[in-house]
Amino acid sequence: MFTIQHYVQPETLEEAYQFLTAKRNNVILGGCAFLKMSKKKIGTAIDLSKLQLDFIHDKGDVIEIGAMATFRSLEVNPYLNQYFNGIIPKSIKSILGVQFRNVVTIGGTVYSRYGFSDLITALLALDVDIELYHGGIMPLETFLKNGSSKDILVKVILHKNNRIASYQMMRNSVADYPILNVAVSKKGDDWKIVIGARPRRAEIAVKASEYLTNNEVNETMIKQATNIAMEELDFGTNMRGQKTYRQAIAVPLVKRGIMEVLK
Repeated sequence: MFTIQHYVQPETLEEAYQFLTAKRNNVILGGCAFLKMSKKKIGTAIDLSKLQLDFIHDKGDVIEIGAMATFRSLEVNPYLNQYFNGIIPKSIKSILGVQFRNVVTIGGTVYSRYGFSDLITALLALDVDIELYHGGIMPLETFLKNGSSKDILVKVILHKNNRIASYQMMRNSVADYPILNVAVSKKGDDWKIVIGARPRRAEIAVKASEYLTNNEVNETMIKQATNIAMEELDFGTNMRGQKTYRQAIAVPLVKRGIMEVLK
């Protein structure tokens, strides 16, 4: 369990940012779902609950999700169930129970760039930007690669388009972290293949995605694209699975995702 010296509820983002950057051990709390499992010593704990960041808004060409929106609110939201084949709700519905999903926030998950995240894998298959208070708006892929200096994630921006998406995963039980997760999407001829929990952070298999984009998709091309993805992404070993096991299950998961998108 973590310990806190001071607790604040700022009334503005600027005030929250000043608290955050005042000392190295000052921390944004988020939903505290994973933070509470740490032994972190926090100087000032910053609660964003007064900043009205718990929202999901359909803005016409984009859907904006506030950083304090919980997984449960994403799971039941009609906009997110309507678009992209409901990939966002599908990616999080197997994460523990409703009580847990009522606590976990999208901001805490995305900003932390968790390697095991189901949600990040699904988001990366879409056309998504994030907005940081100090760093501004940037593509999710850029943020995942580079991270940022101390900042506050304000919202996640999903661009509404005709992208069709599929989410696949393998876990030993509902209460366990994924051994591997996969998201596949298609907009016109443009494909994206994303593999996460390798156990590294989710990444787009760029070469495999380009191969599908530039070729007529059939059984042979699907097999070749899957092989390319296996070669270009790094797989590793941890307590949940060996490298070779992850590579073995990635093949049917990617194929299943592609076939679901083609239906």
